Amino acid sequence: MQSLSSSAPAPGSGGEPQGTPPLPVPGPAVVPPKQPAKRRVAIWGIPLVVAILGGGIALYLNSESGKKALGKGGPPTLIVPVVSVSLGDLHAIVRVSGTVAAQNFAALLAPRIVGSRSGMNRGGTDSNFSLGSAGSGSGGVGGGGPMNDFSLVLMKLANPGLHVKTGDVVGQFDPLMQQNRLDDYRDSVIQTQNYVRKMIANLAAIREAHDQTVLTAKANWDKAVLDLQTAPIRSAIDAEKYKLAAEQTEATYKQLLYEASLVIEQQAAQIRVQQLNLDQSAIELKRAETNVQRMTIKTPMDGIVVMQSIVRNGEFGQIREGDQVFAGQPFMQIVDPRSMVLNATVNQVDAEKLRLGMKSSIRLDAYPDIEMPGTLIGIGALSKTSTFRASYVGEIPIQLKIERTDARVIPDLTGSAEIVLNTESNTLLAPREAVFDENGGPVVFLQGPEGWIRKPVQLGVVNFTTVAIHSGVKKGDVIALQRPM
Repeated sequence: MQSLSSSAPAPGSGGEPQGTPPLPVPGPAVVPPKQPAKRRVAIWGIPLVVAILGGGIALYLNSESGKKALGKGGPPTLIVPVVSVSLGDLHAIVRVSGTVAAQNFAALLAPRIVGSRSGMNRGGTDSNFSLGSAGSGSGGVGGGGPMNDFSLVLMKLANPGLHVKTGDVVGQFDPLMQQNRLDDYRDSVIQTQNYVRKMIANLAAIREAHDQTVLTAKANWDKAVLDLQTAPIRSAIDAEKYKLAAEQTEATYKQLLYEASLVIEQQAAQIRVQQLNLDQSAIELKRAETNVQRMTIKTPMDGIVVMQSIVRNGEFGQIREGDQVFAGQPFMQIVDPRSMVLNATVNQVDAEKLRLGMKSSIRLDAYPDIEMPGTLIGIGALSKTSTFRASYVGEIPIQLKIERTDARVIPDLTGSAEIVLNTESNTLLAPREAVFDENGGPVVFLQGPEGWIRKPVQLGVVNFTTVAIHSGVKKGDVIALQRPM
């Protein structure tokens, strides 16, 4: 390759010895083209880098610095959640839910209207008391629709939530039909009494006429006997006639005499029938008077008025004035506000822990600001299943008495209660997750200057979140909430 240098001295330089070669003059650099990296080298380089990093980490962990970082030679540096042991009160509880009801209450029912449904002997005219139809039950006035007498329509009702006293009127049913029934039977009694008197007089006249007939027959027989005594001086034909007349008058007399007893029995039977009708009318009259009194409903005790529900036009609604109810249907309750209870259910497993007399704290869903003390006064003997749970989950009904009254506490309110099973006061407390089970006993991990110390403890009352500790730690000790490694 031909040199690019020149033998002429550089400009501005002095003369140089003749034997020294001239310095080369730099020219433009020639850069060779860059070869692309082979893909195979990059792929095999990744495992090499990983191996180098792994080896470095292993060397670090085996060194003293690595051991200290893992807590094997110095104070722990792992982040473990901790909590301090505190001092306080602990309650073991069972939570239940139910509905408020009154232990002392009076259910007011629609009155049961008593009396004949057929309208028999319910008044009318004398044509209903003739001898041929006496006791036939033809009805008379009002017999066309006696079934309407037994409909009950509420005319007046006390306002719900009203405080009432014993004897106060809280309801009034429409008494019009019962008043009409009462008037009809009152008239029936008067009519029947008058008709019995009239019948007795008529039958006395009939009996007197029959007695006169008997006396006439006796006189005819006596006359025939006297005529028969003249037979010896009469012709045979006349004598036979007198004999036949005597026998005929004797038979007529004896027949009328026998019929006299039958007339007396017939008259007695007719009078008895009318007397029975009179007695029945008198009974219905007393029933009608009782029914009229039952139209007015009075409270039998002091308390608060609570309305019941009724199906109206296919929907449930509170009973109100103008509703028609059935006999015996409950339409109102008078509840004693001092006897409110919470009817609840508890799982049959938790029911084994309950005892009568246990205290509780009761809250209502409608009024969350109310907290009332309660006492367990009833535990059911048999479990029952719920439609909202599996069939093998049994629930025991219980009853809690609300010890403090409040004007807002009324029946049918939903609420919950926390029943206190056991309690400890002024005891050491720790979360349940801070206590671990090792070798069949409870332990905690206590933080010390040299690390975590395993400390056996003795436990007391335990609830869902907190546990009471009787020994092994003291107030202010810091314990781990999870097992340190």
